[in-house]
Amino acid sequence: MSDQAVLHVKGRVLAGPAEDQVHDELWVIDGRVSYDRPVGARDLRTVEGWALPGLVDAHCHVGLGPHGPVGVDVAEKQALTDREAGTLLIRDAGSPSDTRWTDDRDDLPKIVRAGRHIARTRRYVRGYAHEIEPDDLVAYVAQEARRGDGWVKLVGDWIDRDLGDLAPSWPRDAAAAAIAEAHRLGARVTAHCFAEDSLRDLVESGIDCIEHATGLTQELIPLFAERGVAIVPTLVNIATFPDLAAGGEARFPRWSAHIRRLHARRYDTVRAAYDAGIPVFVGTDAGGTLPHGLVAAEVAELVTAGIPALDALAATAWRARAWLGRPGLDEGAPADLVVYESDPRADVRVLAAPRRVVLNGKVMR
Repeated sequence: MSDQAVLHVKGRVLAGPAEDQVHDELWVIDGRVSYDRPVGARDLRTVEGWALPGLVDAHCHVGLGPHGPVGVDVAEKQALTDREAGTLLIRDAGSPSDTRWTDDRDDLPKIVRAGRHIARTRRYVRGYAHEIEPDDLVAYVAQEARRGDGWVKLVGDWIDRDLGDLAPSWPRDAAAAAIAEAHRLGARVTAHCFAEDSLRDLVESGIDCIEHATGLTQELIPLFAERGVAIVPTLVNIATFPDLAAGGEARFPRWSAHIRRLHARRYDTVRAAYDAGIPVFVGTDAGGTLPHGLVAAEVAELVTAGIPALDALAATAWRARAWLGRPGLDEGAPADLVVYESDPRADVRVLAAPRRVVLNGKVMR
């Protein structure tokens, strides 16, 4: 042990969801977790409360604003806002900004990147994505697989202005070839999907995850469960659908009616997916038009949808970290943790008020 100050976390340390994974204390030595009491510590600081691994936002866009990429100063504020909310691990599900500079900052959340969104020409928010045609999809997926951290992000559906409604972006053969190429390069693939029609082709083509997944139906749910395809519902984003529908009513009434239907059954959709054994993870869709720091609100939304509190916590803590290949409060792991006044398993709303945030062993707040 060096002469670095030691942090003592005591109370209840929720290293996992099971009771035998709950500890009375842990120690942070040289920025890493230890369950062995140190000898001869030069300085000692004690933090008391209920500790969880740093929360995960599995759908968050650092470096993205309403009109596309933002400057470093804005991206930094986004990341700091997430950190203050207890989010210490982000899966950046598509960003036009290069955020690699954050890797050199030990005071910012760790980011798992998916490169830039890949969308069909004129079929996504302007300034966000590479906008291409199907013949170029494999090449762009390979490019973003090399730029990302093991993920690629497709836009699976968007409004077709000629149709006046949501429609799939990619022919099945193009999607299948692109997903196979990503897997060959060691990357997983996820896709933005609001509606129903793109889902079967993407899942049968081998996709790993679907964002939003509001179009899940009783016919599709068994397919997702059989293939182990995860969903990230982003319910705090889906809550904006009525406003979107009102704004598009005059020009696209069919689309407006469709997303109102998707919104109306959002909780039933998520609960049915959970009941079928589909992996569900917490994501806020922060960035673009949504503010950062909404992870606690998304966990509360999962509980409202009928997911038990412990599983909703797992979706932003232990299980989410395992899914992304990152450690939790394991012996020797980087000390990324959040401490609360009371037991978040009893009431997930406590997540909205972290007592302490510890990142890389340093107390941030």
